[in-house]
Amino acid sequence: MGRHHRSFLGNLFDGINYVVLGLLGLLTILPFLYVIAGSFATEAELTQRAFFLVPKTFSLSGYRFIFSSDTLFRSILVSVYVTAMGTLVNLLFTVTMAYALARRDLMGRNTILNLVLFSMLFSGGMIPTYLIVKNLGLLDSYWALMLPGAISAFNLIVVKNFFQELPPGLEEAAKIDGCTELGVLWRIVLPLSKPVLATFGLFYAVGHWNNFFQALLYINDPDKWPLQVMLRQLVMLSQGSIGDMSQLDPTFVQPPEQTIKMAVIVVGTIPILLVYPFLQKHFAKGVLIGSIKG
Repeated sequence: MGRHHRSFLGNLFDGINYVVLGLLGLLTILPFLYVIAGSFATEAELTQRAFFLVPKTFSLSGYRFIFSSDTLFRSILVSVYVTAMGTLVNLLFTVTMAYALARRDLMGRNTILNLVLFSMLFSGGMIPTYLIVKNLGLLDSYWALMLPGAISAFNLIVVKNFFQELPPGLEEAAKIDGCTELGVLWRIVLPLSKPVLATFGLFYAVGHWNNFFQALLYINDPDKWPLQVMLRQLVMLSQGSIGDMSQLDPTFVQPPEQTIKMAVIVVGTIPILLVYPFLQKHFAKGVLIGSIKG
């Protein structure tokens, strides 16, 4: 009887958890579904209906406005290039430095680690960073979007802790077989580090894809604007804040401002969102790995 009672309480507890988590999931996804529906709605429907998930009248006016110029496709290619190359740069610098700091016999290891920790608490600020980028000749260069944040101190420490948890016998066996330090890193350590590499690669990629402020500071050439800056310009154009509508098709009727904003959110979010399913099997494990030991 007691066991049956405990089983009933356990099932009740599980049912309450499912309901609560389901409601939280709905609260998370409903705003995004509303944005997608609103991007396909008309001005009248957005004005009359406070919330909806399926538009009564299907309209592509917001997307026609966004894709009315070839510059958006160029900005998408720029964002893809910066995201891919920037993520490779991030992982290269993070992995090599973390692997070196994971060696307890490294000379000056504690001093370097203290400097890394110091950078997590204090930074030079926007103006000194801008002056450094300018003096290095990186203005209007894609490298200005990749090099200033090449290493995240937090990610570096977590990856270092993960490398320290690997069995030392693997490295010793590889060196007996004639592997150099780079050979051990490439042939032994990296294949065992797929979860952590996928996780922090995803973090770095999302950061590059959503990068807006750095591009606004360092990139003055409109031909080199990434997607986020170009979408901002399109929103401002739809509001009449910059330029005029003569640069678009003169027969084109300007869609509602709110529709354009929602379409901009969808265009800026969907591409990077499609990357998650390919890394999902590594993400859940890698997000916690290396975060226990110091």
